[in-house]
Amino acid sequence: MKITVIGCGRWGSFVAWYLNSIGHDVTLYGRETSEKFNRILSSRSNGMLDFDKNMRLTSDFAAACESPVIVISVNSQNLRELIRSIADMKVGPKVFVLCMKGIEADTKMRLSQIVEEEYIKNEPDSRVAVWLGPGHVQDLSQGIPSCMVIDSDDDFVKKTLVDEFSSKLIRFYYGGDLVGNEIGAATKNIIGIAAGMLDAINMSALKGALTTRGAYEVSRLIHALGGNPISAYGLCHFGDYAATVFSKHSQNRRFGEAFVRGEKYDKLAEGYFTVKPVVELAYELDVQMPICQAVYDVLYNDMLVTNAIESLFARDIKSEIYT
Repeated sequence: MKITVIGCGRWGSFVAWYLNSIGHDVTLYGRETSEKFNRILSSRSNGMLDFDKNMRLTSDFAAACESPVIVISVNSQNLRELIRSIADMKVGPKVFVLCMKGIEADTKMRLSQIVEEEYIKNEPDSRVAVWLGPGHVQDLSQGIPSCMVIDSDDDFVKKTLVDEFSSKLIRFYYGGDLVGNEIGAATKNIIGIAAGMLDAINMSALKGALTTRGAYEVSRLIHALGGNPISAYGLCHFGDYAATVFSKHSQNRRFGEAFVRGEKYDKLAEGYFTVKPVVELAYELDVQMPICQAVYDVLYNDMLVTNAIESLFARDIKSEIYT
């Protein structure tokens, strides 16, 4: 399978290495002005993995867009601009595989919806899929396997991608709920930020409550949006907690910790951008999401973490499981 990977960060470059290592014809695209891409270009390494000489590296956007399958791993808030740029190339039908997790802040749209709006409506033979689930490059590059999920509204595309992308390193499952998987994956980054905030104030013991209550409120949002609430307990969300809530490698957890401590953190933390549209969706749909609201209040309304926790504990007592 001929594949282009757009995005040369640690996950995008890993995806390119991985797909090339299992026998696909892979091109990794990066902008000429990208420091990350230029480091990869000069060393043929991302610092953890060395790239085989048969994997192409290019900053030629037109050439990169020729592949029938385009895997994307960029900041979710930049996806619309990227898809518009690909559409401007007039390169015909594509299968897009989205390897990032988020919700567009301005529109509250899921990422697959952006691709549909900006590309598929004019190229109806194109398709979009999402690649989600737990996995850190630091672990995978050491040969530690993981399980992940691929979902799409097109069953043929979903099955083809799962069959083509599976290996001993990553076991893929067929997703059955695009709405639930996308929302679950996006919101787990918010829970990751909350976990980092708890670490910063030495309340890591609350992570058990955070994960169970967090997954429960996310399940309510998924249900309100027309998805299967059980998806919150699958690989897209709850299954990714070990990598997001507890791992030292988690960028969202590390961001939450740094934010509370007043330390600079310059790496991408998707949960920061995602929490705003999630809180807005919860309000519009009358869904109670107190943990997400608390994270929002700390990040955007200058609430102290200790005050946010006190507000959560002051909520009315209710049954643990309710509808």
